[in-house]
Amino acid sequence: MKLLNNAVLFGLAGMAFSVTAAEPLTVYSYRQAFLIEPILEKFTEQTGVDVNVVFAKDGLAERIAREGRLSPADVVLTSDFSRLIELVEKDLVSTVSSPVIEENIPAQYRSPQNDWFALTMRVRNVYSSKERTGKIDINYQDLASDKFKGKICTRSGKHPYNVALVASMIAHDGEAKTKTWLEGVKANLARKPQGNDRDQVLAVKEGLCDVAIGNSYYFGNMMMDKNQKSWAEAVYINFPNQQNRGAHINVSGMALAKYAPQKDNAVKLMEFLTSNVAQGMYAEVNMEYPVKADVAPSKLVASWGDFKADSLPIYKLAEHHQAAVKLLDEVKFDL
Repeated sequence: MKLLNNAVLFGLAGMAFSVTAAEPLTVYSYRQAFLIEPILEKFTEQTGVDVNVVFAKDGLAERIAREGRLSPADVVLTSDFSRLIELVEKDLVSTVSSPVIEENIPAQYRSPQNDWFALTMRVRNVYSSKERTGKIDINYQDLASDKFKGKICTRSGKHPYNVALVASMIAHDGEAKTKTWLEGVKANLARKPQGNDRDQVLAVKEGLCDVAIGNSYYFGNMMMDKNQKSWAEAVYINFPNQQNRGAHINVSGMALAKYAPQKDNAVKLMEFLTSNVAQGMYAEVNMEYPVKADVAPSKLVASWGDFKADSLPIYKLAEHHQAAVKLLDEVKFDL
């Protein structure tokens, strides 16, 4: 494994099912190496197709746009839905015709044009203090009620996870009601939005707040981290809106790059990422929910219990993305 020009590149060899012999694939990934590398190594083991990976926390869309037709990117892997929409809005993706992918990924979790596809799901949960609050039956709307005055912690409202949540609120309740809700949530914050989702759980443990908003897979990751396990053990994980529309779902995903040099094998990789093997690895390594219906979550994630997911098609969030950003600006949520 070598680091070259800030890109982590690796390749393995071996042959399995029919894949066109070609140059190595190039994947641009917002997802972390610890999760992606084992999955891509398995793909190489089964197909004999080497994969080079460029990892980055941000800026990949800008990089692809700058590279234009000379871009080496074949497949782009994103850590959240907003990154997928950014690629689409900048016209950096291609449509994919694949019966395999369409069979493996429910229509709710891919674009109608098949120019992006979800790979994993995570729930936007509400964590509650075991000591002060207990396990709660809660709706997202409740976060604006007076009973949570000064008791809520969250990361920046402008973070893609929260923007997607606000977009879902707009889709269900409209902009006017969502703005009122945002103002109520802001008034109930225990502190200025800051840190990441894990930091919010730590804040609950330390008594800075009683409830926190965070993605489900962080709970599993904290439970597996000896330094953070006590944080997770201090809270309950609660799935919101279980008596009505269901909990908000965000996704990680993939897209075929617009100028992919190795399109045939890129599609084979995308198909592999929706397979039982890859979906199972996503579930075990990063505590996410597989998007393929017949693949079970990890035992730890399954121990949290079943939940009702919002049936809102993920692509509907894109229709309200800009409105969500606008509302967050208007209420000055992060100030």
